[in-house]
Amino acid sequence: MRLCLLLLLLALCGAGIPAAARSLSLRGSWRIRSGNGSLELPGEVPGCVHSALLQRSLIQDPYYRFNDLNYRWISLDNWTYSKEFKIPFDISQWQKVNLIFESVDTVAEVLLNNVSIGKTNNMFKRYSFDITGVVKAVNFLELRFQSPVLYAAQQSRAHTLYQVPPNCPPSVQKGECHVNFIRKEQCSFSWDWGPAFPTQGIWKDVRIEAYNICHLNYFTFSPLYDNHAQEWNLEIESSFDVVSSKPVSAQVIVEIPKLQTQQTYSIELQPGKRIVELFVKINKNITVETWWPHGHGNQTGYNMTILFKLDKDLNFKKSAKTSRAQQRASLVCHPAQARLRRALCGVPALVFPILLPVIALSEQTERTVELIEEPIEGSPGLSFYFKINGFPIFLKGSNWIPADSFQDRVNSELLRLLLQSVVDVNMNTLRVWGGGIYEQDEFYELCDDLGIMVWQDFMFACALYPTDRDFMDSVRMEVTYQVRRLKSHPSIITWSGNNENEAALMMNWYHIDVSHMGTYIKDYVKLYVKNIRKVVLAEDKTRPFITSSPTNGAESIAEGWLSANPYNTKFGDIHFYDYISDCWDWNIFPKARFASEYGYQSWPSFSTLEKVSTKEDWSYKSRFSLHRQHHENGNDQMLLQAGLHFKLPQSPDPLRSFKDTIYLTQVMQAQCVKTETEFYRRSRSEIVNGEGHTMGALYWQLNDIWQAPSWASLEYGGKWKMLHYFARHFFAPLLPVGFENQSMFFIYGVSDLRLDCNVTLTVRVHTWHSLEPLCSRATKHFVMKAGEAVLLYQERVPELLRRCGNCTRQSCVVSFYLSTDSKLLSSANYHFLSSLKEAVGLQKAHITAIISQQEDTFVFDLETSAVAPFVWLDVGNVPGRFSDNGFLMTEKTRTVFFYPWKPTSKSELEQSFRVSSLTDIY
Repeated sequence: MRLCLLLLLLALCGAGIPAAARSLSLRGSWRIRSGNGSLELPGEVPGCVHSALLQRSLIQDPYYRFNDLNYRWISLDNWTYSKEFKIPFDISQWQKVNLIFESVDTVAEVLLNNVSIGKTNNMFKRYSFDITGVVKAVNFLELRFQSPVLYAAQQSRAHTLYQVPPNCPPSVQKGECHVNFIRKEQCSFSWDWGPAFPTQGIWKDVRIEAYNICHLNYFTFSPLYDNHAQEWNLEIESSFDVVSSKPVSAQVIVEIPKLQTQQTYSIELQPGKRIVELFVKINKNITVETWWPHGHGNQTGYNMTILFKLDKDLNFKKSAKTSRAQQRASLVCHPAQARLRRALCGVPALVFPILLPVIALSEQTERTVELIEEPIEGSPGLSFYFKINGFPIFLKGSNWIPADSFQDRVNSELLRLLLQSVVDVNMNTLRVWGGGIYEQDEFYELCDDLGIMVWQDFMFACALYPTDRDFMDSVRMEVTYQVRRLKSHPSIITWSGNNENEAALMMNWYHIDVSHMGTYIKDYVKLYVKNIRKVVLAEDKTRPFITSSPTNGAESIAEGWLSANPYNTKFGDIHFYDYISDCWDWNIFPKARFASEYGYQSWPSFSTLEKVSTKEDWSYKSRFSLHRQHHENGNDQMLLQAGLHFKLPQSPDPLRSFKDTIYLTQVMQAQCVKTETEFYRRSRSEIVNGEGHTMGALYWQLNDIWQAPSWASLEYGGKWKMLHYFARHFFAPLLPVGFENQSMFFIYGVSDLRLDCNVTLTVRVHTWHSLEPLCSRATKHFVMKAGEAVLLYQERVPELLRRCGNCTRQSCVVSFYLSTDSKLLSSANYHFLSSLKEAVGLQKAHITAIISQQEDTFVFDLETSAVAPFVWLDVGNVPGRFSDNGFLMTEKTRTVFFYPWKPTSKSELEQSFRVSSLTDIY
């Protein structure tokens, strides 16, 4: 169940006072000035300096060619934001006035009317400054920023007791140093897939709040299920700032119409900061529906109204109604034990006389998101999987990074596009990676709506961190704020302390002397266990907390929070990367309990690169191509992996060769990640040599931060790479998986379905030179068990080839699918019997397309002259996606649909359309 919150506040303001509270937004136009005053310009808030300079055409697109280096001077300067504003009400009528920054990026001194009122140094905190004695009718507000690069270096130098590595990123990343000394988006100093753009600015909302009597600081509630009474309950917690000199009496009315629940409470608020706790019983005669992840059920919601009525004589009333998603709370019911899941989301301050600055739902000890770590029969170690509502769910998805270096460019349309692309390919999970940001509210609201589970890292990644008092205090406030803001969302299923820092320390990435290791281990436990974990458990007891990813989970805890081998496949989760071994060989992959990172690089499409490059850049070994690659030897590794199974492009035309190479890197990436993901999915129900019971596959990475080679399946801006199209198949709820082991061909059936189903498996063999199948075999009907991966078919490859006649490994390809009563239940999968560079009979396919329109969708009727592997349909810069792409075409005709993201036409598509397949690059 999810509760959509509508808060009403009735408040007695006192004689002659017109309202309980007033708010003034300071969004909009500000002035921005460089450190020496030589440059001054208007800039928008929310926003940053880079965006302001771009909007005034004072710089080019920061992503164009080498501008990440050319514009380093922006991050090295100390900028000042200023704004003059009038208060549109009589300020003398208000007992308390606060200046609220939802977030500041990052290090700044705040001055109002030339009086310093505070400082900021953490991008992930909300700041509130009491300006009651400083604010006037007309005001001048300044934020004097310090360069984050210079600040980080300064903090590092001040830490004289011992080094806190790493000092700087690898030179190939072209980044800035000492990012671990500043509480700022860690990848803004560069990463192996992104540029260095350490921004400065007011990147979230800013406002003035004035109030009398009392003020609601934050609001949380916890849905719980009482097993004995067989009823739902809500625990409500409200925090007030009572500025009245006398106690304030109030009534609280809670109403959930669809659950036929209404209760009234009387409270009395004493002066000062006060917490009010209430307990609401839900009508036990009403069935409560549950929130489920995508593919497993509905994301049900309910409306709830909370009315705070302060002093009955008041004849003033205002309703604060935000968007449906902003006010959502959720309960998730355990079908067996009928226990509750969770919660309401944070509601930002509303620009009404009634202010609701922080509203968040919490939950107590009962929950139905469970991380199961228990013994497995036939295996040492422990399981590692999640139960939602008591049901084990295989987590299918990817890892989310910031969608842009400049967060003011990440709008609702882009978030919707990217997250819709997640569920469109059967994913149910995203891991919000710990080197980026805690995402904006709308991200989590969309995940709630779409049923996307979120594995939420705290923002610490690939580094050790200082643990001095100021740093720890800042982190504590950051974590408290973020947990209160985010814990309401049913989509968030776990907190994780950091990205790869347990592994970094215990595998000694930074070559720490053994005699000093104890100091760093102590710091690790101090930061993630005694600080972050302590805060999380106090604020949110409804979700598991994992200290790191990867981790051995319970085994790491048993070893003192750090495991000697964090990559142990018999515990916890793993990250796995191997760019040298043959990715078509499934034996290279770890049969782990949970794979939370793995992947291969590819280049984005030419139409994406073309926007930020020029003709001289369009070759694989150009200065631009080398500059854009931030992973050591990444371009060579892609060609090495591709060359294991494909002929490399040989065109004498540099541009043609570049485009062909881009295409081939996408083919390689898609095929590699397909092979690895299918391995993890078929390993969910078996133990082999003590390994297996894999219950999660989150490949690295979902999205791109700029136009460059990376592990992403979605290019910058959202265009689908071949990998993303493949993901729709390898994450399908019902999937046949084929593989070989010692010349034996196996097909497993993998089901994420909630119910058993009757199916037939059909296995076909084609020669490369014919569109007619050489042979076909169908099994009898059998029952595919829900939530299992089981062996369906096996045959020795020599026997398969003999049975089909006139067939060799090099001349034939195997395809297979699941059906019932001649109706497809799965898309066709395939298995290559040899490398395609050794394929015999593979002909150059001539593929044509007839385009027609059906309402807002376009139909591409394809016809091919020959079997065509990796058929790629491209419409250049026309935004949208196909229903399928990168496919093996073994039949003469095929129909594919194009879903445009913006209005287009048949003629525009015909002009932009290009089709190619593997043999076109030879």
